[in-house]
Order: sequence, then C-alpha cells, then structure tokens
Amino acid sequence: MAVLAWLIIPVIAVLLAALWAGWAQRAPRATGDPASLAEHRRFMAAMERTTADSAPGDRPGR
Repeated sequence: MAVLAWLIIPVIAVLLAALWAGWAQRAPRATGDPASLAEHRRFMAAMERTTADSAPGDRPGR
C-alpha cells in the first residue's frame, strides 16, 4: 500500500502540472479594437491635460 501511495503522488503532481500548463498557455482574451482605441484616446487626453495644465517651471515636489 505504501508503494501505491508513492506512485500516486507523482502521478497526481504530473496531472496537476499538465492542467496548469494547459491553462497558462491558453489564448488571451481578445479585447475589441474599438475598446482598446478608446482607452488609448482617454489615456492620451489625460496625459495632455496633465502636461498642459502645468507651466514649464512648475514642477511639484522640486
């Protein structure tokens, strides 16, 4: 019975590793192009607002 337990442990470990590898290699969920472009536009607008609101000599923290 002890030999069977020592054989089952590696078999279960291999099965779990195979399941994890399959899950890790799955194709990433695709985001739609319109959603991605809209997020990029929002990001660029936010970056332009933060740089346009401050004067060149005004650097907070310095």
